[in-house]
Amino acid sequence: MNTTATPVRFSGVVPPVATPLLPDGAIDHASLERLVEYLISSGVDGLFALGSTGETAYFTDDQRVEIAQTIVRATAGRVPIIAGAIELTSARIIETARRLVETGVDAIVTTAPQYTLNSQAEVSAHFRAIAAAIDVPLWAYDVPVRVHSKLSLGLLMELARDGVIAGVKDSSGDDVGFRRLLAANEAAGHPLQLLTGHEMVVDAIALTGADGVVPGFANVEAPGYVRLWDAATRGDWTAARAEQEQINRAFEIVFQPQGLSGDATGVGAFKAGMKARGIIAHATMAFPTEALDAETVAKIEAILDALDLGTVAI
Repeated sequence: MNTTATPVRFSGVVPPVATPLLPDGAIDHASLERLVEYLISSGVDGLFALGSTGETAYFTDDQRVEIAQTIVRATAGRVPIIAGAIELTSARIIETARRLVETGVDAIVTTAPQYTLNSQAEVSAHFRAIAAAIDVPLWAYDVPVRVHSKLSLGLLMELARDGVIAGVKDSSGDDVGFRRLLAANEAAGHPLQLLTGHEMVVDAIALTGADGVVPGFANVEAPGYVRLWDAATRGDWTAARAEQEQINRAFEIVFQPQGLSGDATGVGAFKAGMKARGIIAHATMAFPTEALDAETVAKIEAILDALDLGTVAI
């Protein structure tokens, strides 16, 4: 088990960085650099590279390394970066993670094994092997909608107790489970940093004691999340709620696409919003994800315009 990794704190607003693409599907590095600058200049506390919002599953390992290199270069050490090593099994995750660590990211996050059918003991061994193979902190990514298995409270606290994982990015959709994890973490002396992926209830989750949020919608509207978290940090829950409600009105863009896949709906809406605001040059989705039609894009643009979320200066 790797116990030598220097702790890196991820707290506050840590957006999952989207991956801008050119019309031919190649990585749009210029737009990616502009996106990173937008996020950091908005006041975010860290960056989450190569997650679901970053469409990491659609890219080769070489492309993932390219994306990480651009994010690291554009960040220039201003905020810490956690990168997703998302693969089928432990051995493949270790290969990917080591390459990402070489780019200069500060931590690695991964899921339980995918496709394989493993017991909790086997999932524990999976995380232990990955942690032992890398020289940066390892995080657990709890996202059963994609992995089809839930990381149990007992497993996470066991891995925390043994120093295997430094934190959890929770996208389980299980608010009761996350609240129990928060309580167990506090009872154990807060060994884990706990981030939520729930974008529309950040004010409430901050009140329960989460360390931070990983909001995909921050790619479109980062300053609102920064103001929200700042208000929560100083205990101004009225201001936090007001910021959350404003964010939620803008988040309606995600509900405009109809009849498409989850990736096309969520990330597609984000990319349409980012393009409308001048953050990225194209709203191209990773193949074979469908693009949004012109009518849907117009609805998204109208929502943003009505909330004065126009072109941003970067």
